[in-house]
Amino acid sequence: MDLTFTPEQDDFRQEVRTWLHENVPRDEPPYGDFAAMREFDTAWQRRQFEGGWAGIGWPKEYGGRGLSVIEQLVWFEEYARAGAPYIRTCFVGINHGGPTLILRGTEEQKRRHLPPILRGDEVWCQGFSEPDAGSDLASLRTRAVVDGDHLIVNGQKIWTSYAWAAQYQELLVRTDPDAPRHKGITWVICPMDLPGIEVRPIETMAGDVDFCEVFYTDVAIPLANIVGEMNQGWDVAMTTLSFERGTGFMAEQVALSEMIDELIELARARPAPGGGGSALDDEEFARRLATLRCEVTALRAMTYLGVSRNLRRGQPGVEGSFLRLSVGEVMQRICQLAMDILGVDGLRWTEPARHRGNWSNDYLYSFSRTISAGTKDIQRNIIGERLLGLPRA
Repeated sequence: MDLTFTPEQDDFRQEVRTWLHENVPRDEPPYGDFAAMREFDTAWQRRQFEGGWAGIGWPKEYGGRGLSVIEQLVWFEEYARAGAPYIRTCFVGINHGGPTLILRGTEEQKRRHLPPILRGDEVWCQGFSEPDAGSDLASLRTRAVVDGDHLIVNGQKIWTSYAWAAQYQELLVRTDPDAPRHKGITWVICPMDLPGIEVRPIETMAGDVDFCEVFYTDVAIPLANIVGEMNQGWDVAMTTLSFERGTGFMAEQVALSEMIDELIELARARPAPGGGGSALDDEEFARRLATLRCEVTALRAMTYLGVSRNLRRGQPGVEGSFLRLSVGEVMQRICQLAMDILGVDGLRWTEPARHRGNWSNDYLYSFSRTISAGTKDIQRNIIGERLLGLPRA
């Protein structure tokens, strides 16, 4: 593995840095107004598309730039350093649905959906988890039966990211109830404006409304919307989750470096708990900061290792679970230290956001980082079984 960048890649970094400096929105994202929030996110996505920076790793024939994984890493590093906004409502389409269609979709599905996703014209949500099928996704019970040239869907999903904003959903349904748990599941593109769909937003303890419950009553989805083969959706879903646990969270790993720098500045500006200098002079705080900086540096090396492997395979592997797990746990430790440094001031509420210095919200948000995309226990099982060859838990 070579961790050095070529002169051409350094020139590319400067090009990225310049464009981001000139184009990153400086206004605060709107909160509490669903329509305004969606418009903010899609407008930023559209600006990236028009500037030639949307889907930099996607094939050129569908609107991307077809650039290498190394160049994607450079983009994410500079994106974080520029303080560019979290893509939020565009996340599922850009990091889940789009990449899955590139690998598993039909040509018609690719040409229908990929360019609009990149332009910000289509917002997607994820319909995987259910009340009794979260991390144990194979237990899903939302049912679909074939009726002519449609699937008729009945059931419920929960923790559906951005369902209130989405036009389409990556939906997992059980199409053969008599098949083994990991069989008889189908991955389907679900238009969210179909009759029989009800969306109920869920407010989290961090004040966010990213998630929703979605209910399906006799929802008719065309068979042409199936991605992959009927009853082979588990395999397609593993493709989706490999992106979610791999490159989909590369940007979050890079952003941790920025959080550490902000945390050091916070410690320098805050008084030590017992007086006698700043929090940065406190021996325990300094030790924890140094440990976290080392952990973030190790995560960066893990990311580079994953990038090197992806160059050979063309798709993230199961070791993405290791990065996913580590990013979540390190983020929680960073936010916990921020709250310890802030003391009672950490109890002051700030608006929900993923922006610099918003420590009270980031602390509450960080609890979800070891739950979403598979709990930390599920990630450890994947690492043990698929990477280390240990017996199934």
